[in-house]
Amino acid sequence: MALRVRWGQLPLTQRLTLLFTAVAASVVLGLGALFLVETERHFVELDRMALQDKQHLIEDILRNANSADDARRRLGEALSYHHDLYAQVQDGQGAVVFQSRGFIPTMRGDKTPHAGENQVFGVLRHDGARFHTLVFKAPPAYSSPPLMVWIAADTDHHTQFLDRLRRSLALYVLAAIAICGLLSWFAARQGLAPLRDMKSRAAKVTGQKLGERMPVQAVPVEMADLAQELNRMLDRLQEDFQRLTDFASDLAHELRTPISNLLTQTQVALATKRDAATYRDILASNAEEFQRLARMVSDMLLLAKTERGVDLPHKERFSARQDGLALLDFYEAVAEEKRIRLRVEGDGEIEGDRLMFRRAVSNLLSNALRHVPEAGDVTIRIAATAQATTVAVENTGADIDAKILPRLFDRFYRADASRPHPDTDGSGLGLAITRAIAEAHGGRVTVTSSNGRTCFALVFPHRAIQA
Repeated sequence: MALRVRWGQLPLTQRLTLLFTAVAASVVLGLGALFLVETERHFVELDRMALQDKQHLIEDILRNANSADDARRRLGEALSYHHDLYAQVQDGQGAVVFQSRGFIPTMRGDKTPHAGENQVFGVLRHDGARFHTLVFKAPPAYSSPPLMVWIAADTDHHTQFLDRLRRSLALYVLAAIAICGLLSWFAARQGLAPLRDMKSRAAKVTGQKLGERMPVQAVPVEMADLAQELNRMLDRLQEDFQRLTDFASDLAHELRTPISNLLTQTQVALATKRDAATYRDILASNAEEFQRLARMVSDMLLLAKTERGVDLPHKERFSARQDGLALLDFYEAVAEEKRIRLRVEGDGEIEGDRLMFRRAVSNLLSNALRHVPEAGDVTIRIAATAQATTVAVENTGADIDAKILPRLFDRFYRADASRPHPDTDGSGLGLAITRAIAEAHGGRVTVTSSNGRTCFALVFPHRAIQA
């Protein structure tokens, strides 16, 4: 566990350096070991071929020898001057026919040819020395029983060469690993340079400086996706920060008027002594301002909850037509005063929070009734498809300027200046709340205004909310 923690705490450059170095060391060590094995195998094969060559020489001598003494003389002439080569020849009774200088009985080993075998090749160790041996039977010309022949070749010169080769390879491997380590560190550092650049750019991002972006085109393809995601994150942060800044500014502006009214009226009331009726009027006026502040605070809390992405409090499936009819009954008295015709067309099911749905449609109805002219029409049109249910609130009246349509759903924004009724006690949060409710259901809200008809449409996807 401690090793994993330490490895996890290592900088990425060091991790890559260690991994690259380990891979390079494994490759170099593997190649070195393979080279040594193949070299030693090659030396064994060379000794086998040399011993077989001596076997053919001895067999040729014995085939041409006239007697044991002649064979001994000929073998002595042929083998006595071969350095590091030892031989012994015995007849069938165990008598030594020939033995080269330096041959000792232990060089014969314990291996002899079995029936059907012509020769046996082996490896023998004696007093720290290593010998390659060959045992075979050779029939002489002067007698019928074959002679037993042992040949041993000292491998000391091979051993010395292999030792020198191992030392040279060890030095080469150490140097190669060190060079690979340095090159790996350099490659890792250069390869991670875009990350360091991204880090330096990210360090420049502050609340007052959100325009810094990651260099997507200047980084490798593997890091381009990360840079794009970071840029999108910074875009969202900048947008949210700007929205929060605007909200705080608008909120301060909106709260300043009622608080100033309350303070002025209170100071005037305290300035001189007044009768009870005057005080009641002042308190009633203050109560209206407090109610306005209370509604504003409640609306801001609802916006904060919905825009935070919290789960809907009560999910259910309900009929949009039934709730639309219930809302029209609530606004019927207001509509009768202005001789406005209210109606609902179509039907469809909504999956979501019924109270929040009513709040959104109620905001649209209230807005429509406030701006529709006398004897006008307000219609709730409901259309259902396999993907979504659309609830549109349409009213007759003056068109809204196309330039301000995108801003209608901004907080504290009022478009009343372009309407017949500029005086309103609204806080400018109704349409913002409507949009937040639609988005909380996974949907959206749109607005169109042309040819004397203004239409706000709420779209509620069927699959957005899981019951």
